[in-house]
Amino acid sequence: MRPRRRMKMIRLETQYFNLNRILLLAVGLWPYQQSNFTRLQFIFFSTILTTSLIFQCTPFISQKCTPDLVVKVLSSASIFAFIVIMYNTFCVNIEAMKNLLEQLQHTYNEVKDKNELAIINAYGYNAKQCTAVFTISGICSLSVLIVAEFWSRILDIISPMNVSQLHSLPIIMEYFIDQEKYFYWILLHFNVSLCIGITALIGIGTTIIAYFQHMCGIIRISSYRIKRTVQINTLKNDKLKNEILMQGIISTVEIHRQAIKLSELLISTNEKMFFCLITVGVVSLSLNLFRIFQIASYGDDIMEILFPFISVAVTILAMFIANYVTQDLTDINDDLFVTVYNIQWYKTPLHIQKLILFLLQKGTKKFTISVGGLFIGSLECFAMLVKASVSYFTVIYSMQ
Repeated sequence: MRPRRRMKMIRLETQYFNLNRILLLAVGLWPYQQSNFTRLQFIFFSTILTTSLIFQCTPFISQKCTPDLVVKVLSSASIFAFIVIMYNTFCVNIEAMKNLLEQLQHTYNEVKDKNELAIINAYGYNAKQCTAVFTISGICSLSVLIVAEFWSRILDIISPMNVSQLHSLPIIMEYFIDQEKYFYWILLHFNVSLCIGITALIGIGTTIIAYFQHMCGIIRISSYRIKRTVQINTLKNDKLKNEILMQGIISTVEIHRQAIKLSELLISTNEKMFFCLITVGVVSLSLNLFRIFQIASYGDDIMEILFPFISVAVTILAMFIANYVTQDLTDINDDLFVTVYNIQWYKTPLHIQKLILFLLQKGTKKFTISVGGLFIGSLECFAMLVKASVSYFTVIYSMQ
């Protein structure tokens, strides 16, 4: 008799979160490997990010505060504020995130069916693919920004000009020192903060996206289990059929309950962070749209448009992805109850019908991902946020 093949145990860290782990380790935020060194690493990186944000706001002290200066300063500072909030609050919640990943690992340890493992692999692959795409996009964006900073010097080497050019940063910053003399040290500080910020933004963002993707996979497993229980009706042995039906319904309810619990726990743990990010994101989008309009209208140096353009692209993409993954989770949860409704539950024994009725009753209350009771994750919410940002941009434009 051929021995039964043993199912390979799922390891989240190595199979599905390996690239996320590398990104978060680089900025000292991987939940599973917190040591004195990583704590010092976080303090060092947080200091660099925070001081970069502070030096972007100090022009309000050294220069006359005008509407044009306010727009120039806040358009760049808002995107750095977005990163600083995300970086620091994720560190504060790092133990909670570790607990969430451990609970997800525990849920996957209970999965033995090969079809259920295939569902997990499909959603895990989607998450890994998403992380890889965003990582490559981040590297490309960072490379473009750094090349743009040295573009005038590159052109000067290729085609030398007699007129000496003053050094300038891509955004307004005030260090209260001779910025011409210490320009390359200032540029190094800015670029290091940019590298840390982009790495943190991608690492944290893709980890949350991956987590939601796995929640979608767990709910898909619930749908698969409820469909599989229907097939048990073909059995002739009524006692065996009832027993398997009961186990199938109970396991469906249990794994679905776990998915909803973990999704709500993720939101409640990071609710303050999400609320702040939404607010800062709308402000950033409005100001950078206006900054792009200013540069395009008044014929300023076209290279100045690069930073606000990338900021707008990053903000819109972050809003869209966040709302898309939560909308996807809501839709998959709705599909589960459509599946439950469509099965031939009326042919099952009475005590099984009561369990199925319990599932149907849960389906009457729509499951949504809500932040502060004000923002419900959906494509409709994405459209609302973009519309609000454009409205604020219009108000700023009418006031100039």
